[in-house]
Amino acid sequence: MTSSPPVPSPVSAAERVPATRFAGLLPTDPQLLRLSLLTLLNAFGRGLFFPVSVLYFTRVVGLGATSVGVGLTIAGLFGIAAGVPAGRASDRWGRRPVLTALWVGCGVMLVAYTVVGSYAAFLATAIGYAALCQASMGVRNALYADVLPPSTRVEGRAHLRMVTNVGMGIGGAFGALALQADSRAGYTVLILVDAVAFTVSALMVLRLPGGAGRRAERDAPEGSRWRAVRDLPYLAVTCSNAVLALQYSLLEVGLPLWIVQHTDAPRWTAALLMILNCVLVALLQVRVTRGVEDLPGAVRAMRRSGLLLALSCAAFACAAGLSPMAALGVLVVGAVVQVLAEVLSAAGGWTVGYGLADARAQGVYQGVFNSGQAAATMAAPALVTVTAIEHGPLGWAVLAVLFVGAGLGMAPAVRRARRDAWRGE
Repeated sequence: MTSSPPVPSPVSAAERVPATRFAGLLPTDPQLLRLSLLTLLNAFGRGLFFPVSVLYFTRVVGLGATSVGVGLTIAGLFGIAAGVPAGRASDRWGRRPVLTALWVGCGVMLVAYTVVGSYAAFLATAIGYAALCQASMGVRNALYADVLPPSTRVEGRAHLRMVTNVGMGIGGAFGALALQADSRAGYTVLILVDAVAFTVSALMVLRLPGGAGRRAERDAPEGSRWRAVRDLPYLAVTCSNAVLALQYSLLEVGLPLWIVQHTDAPRWTAALLMILNCVLVALLQVRVTRGVEDLPGAVRAMRRSGLLLALSCAAFACAAGLSPMAALGVLVVGAVVQVLAEVLSAAGGWTVGYGLADARAQGVYQGVFNSGQAAATMAAPALVTVTAIEHGPLGWAVLAVLFVGAGLGMAPAVRRARRDAWRGE
């Protein structure tokens, strides 16, 4: 039998000290500032590598595009599987040493990429990099739970997401220069700079407060240390969040294909929508988190997110058959609606991901939650292609139903999870 969870004393807006200022652009918390700097560096490095990775393997290493795609898919499966064990390790030995080891390992795998000369070597290195990189994300999120105070944690996560976008954007711009040069030397330099960024970020992690994960793990009963993998209410919340996370591939994969194959909008529309998304997320993410710091607010945010995503799907579908400028206008409207859904679902996801976890096993719980998002990211390109790209408006309608169902399904899942008194801080 479970008891009702204790009701924490609310923190008024006057009592709560904001973690950021100037619309979320500057952190006021010293620990958030440290997190921002290492996040910026790490995101810059990943932004360098992201646009050149596939071309490096195909044009420099000489592997076939299909072989590279299959290899990266296999590596992605290992990445999904690595999240929970890494989270358990961070509960056992602490976030800082585990995250440091994982990021140093990522740097080593990137260096290994520069000497890959066969498909077997590529596959082994890709699996190692994907497993270490994906595993680090859940541990990193658990570290945030240790470092950031609960009252400002979601606001802090919003600021760090903005910083990540900025870092990835700057890194991507430099990566574009290497694409233009299209030389082995250019690609190799970018990969090595990314390796250095991972290593320096790992060393910066050691300067953060640590040990909270280790202390909580010692306080946890033996049976609760792996509870997340069999915690059905939390798994239901994870699945609903994962469905909403399909929207990221909708923007990155689905829209470019839809614009080119099914609309008369200018071909540069996809790039315009990506830039619009980055700018609006940076401007809105921190603002939207205010009011989404508790579980009821998170449920409302994710419900609205599902409905907004359905509206954006309808707008994208309506762009087919219109004149170029009309299609462009409709696509921009749909993209703005999608951004509103994105920032709401991100804020809601952080709140439920932390608020429903067992704080004594935060590493495993964040590993489970992040693995759900990783699985959605991996499955999304095929799902979006099979629905919207191949079946047009009917396919967009299917996606809209999925999003609405996930948003509405969050409330009963959270309500069931809240029956357990051990959840949260």
